[in-house]
Amino acid sequence: MNIDNALKDAMAIEGAIGVAVADYESGMSLGFLGGGQELDLEVAAAVNTEVVRAKARALAALSIDDVIEDILITLGSQYHLIRPLASSHGSLFLYLALDRSRANLALARHGLKRIESSLDV
Repeated sequence: MNIDNALKDAMAIEGAIGVAVADYESGMSLGFLGGGQELDLEVAAAVNTEVVRAKARALAALSIDDVIEDILITLGSQYHLIRPLASSHGSLFLYLALDRSRANLALARHGLKRIESSLDV
């Protein structure tokens, strides 16, 4: 599955507001879909590269030899899911913003995992 199809599949997840694929080393977005006035996905993807970097530094500082499966940020009205892709995809991550009132967090996490496993970059 290419990036465009991955973005479309992620937007089909119940409650999706927007999705992006970004590189946490460069801060560049490789693509995004959705968002709009309520969420500037290009900015959100770039800013969330710092979240991924910070968590990676924390794991290193704590000498935790493991990988980040996903990072969840809960807001009053939204969930923000960050899923770093397998190391075979370099330093890329999926970023999905969800409307909390319409989303099922467990299904959204499962959906991103499925998308990751079939993504070919």
